[in-house]
Amino acid sequence: MALSRINEAGLNVNQYGNRNVIINGAMHVNQRGTKTINTSVTAVYGPDRFRINAGGVLDNFVGTIAQDSDVPSGSGFSNSLKITTTTAESAIEAGEYVYLHQTIEAQNVQQLAYGTSSAKKVTLSFWVKSTITGTFALGLYKPDSTAQIHVKTYTISSASTWEYKTITFEANALSGGAIANDNGAGIEVAWHLAVGSTYKGTDTSSSWANYSNAAWGNGQGTDAVITTTNATFQITGVQLEVGDTATDFEHRSFGDELQRCQRYYQFYGKAASTVLVGGSAAASGDQFTGWMPYPVVFRATPTFTKNGTWQLSNCSQPNGLFGNSQGVTLYAAAGGAGNWYFHTNGTDDYLEMDAEL
Repeated sequence: MALSRINEAGLNVNQYGNRNVIINGAMHVNQRGTKTINTSVTAVYGPDRFRINAGGVLDNFVGTIAQDSDVPSGSGFSNSLKITTTTAESAIEAGEYVYLHQTIEAQNVQQLAYGTSSAKKVTLSFWVKSTITGTFALGLYKPDSTAQIHVKTYTISSASTWEYKTITFEANALSGGAIANDNGAGIEVAWHLAVGSTYKGTDTSSSWANYSNAAWGNGQGTDAVITTTNATFQITGVQLEVGDTATDFEHRSFGDELQRCQRYYQFYGKAASTVLVGGSAAASGDQFTGWMPYPVVFRATPTFTKNGTWQLSNCSQPNGLFGNSQGVTLYAAAGGAGNWYFHTNGTDDYLEMDAEL
């Protein structure tokens, strides 16, 4: 029997994949575990691709960013990102700020056609839950060429209640708005949790504008998440898509999201004997190397870090050299003739590769 052609015009757009340019919007992947941010550690990642940043001279603030199992009922999500203020900042001063963000790779947002007459609107949708109510600022920031910004606001109406938000951002047809087709930073999506007066004032809620400090937190009504002990802020179901309408969240498999995340961050180890390398030495001081390919090619050559004190036999602590986006060479020096090996000894022992934007 002959097959008839499918009429694509009759299909619902929700049936098409790759609408969501946010990675790990359902907070599936959490390679780093729970992290602490404070006055000396001012930028950390929580669930993959989402980072919290603090700036200015914060005096007291301590918080955590973690994966959590609390989600909107019936939403189909299993995880959320949760920020908890464990030690409150007494007040947010002029030059201080705290925000959560994801930076999207430039070559993944070429469809926006920014800087041209064909530039497109985008819509951000997400679930949010906070112990603090009020008006919060949320913005898009474009660092390429001429730095530009577009900030909107949204309202959290009920404390400790999941609420669904959709926000449409205007098309960016400004001169200097083009996003280079490369592996650098294209668009940053930022949820502002505290904004000092230095970053308020310029209204960019109706359109894109050339960047200024004063545009960051326009409309921010409360800094209370950061100035209230035990305050919490959670999000999940984050989606950014072309157009002026939010569609149903594009659920992707854990494996799919993990591979997308591993383009920016990977680790080996974090358990006993999960990385084991060994051999035989002819004499003391012999250098032994082996190529370790990455399961996913990185965005760029990552920073390589060996963490912890590994278990050794007849060799030095391992390290990495001659790395690129596809893998790294591990090496160690033999302590004498005979067999040698090194392996991880527990959760603090691991290799970490970071090519985040």
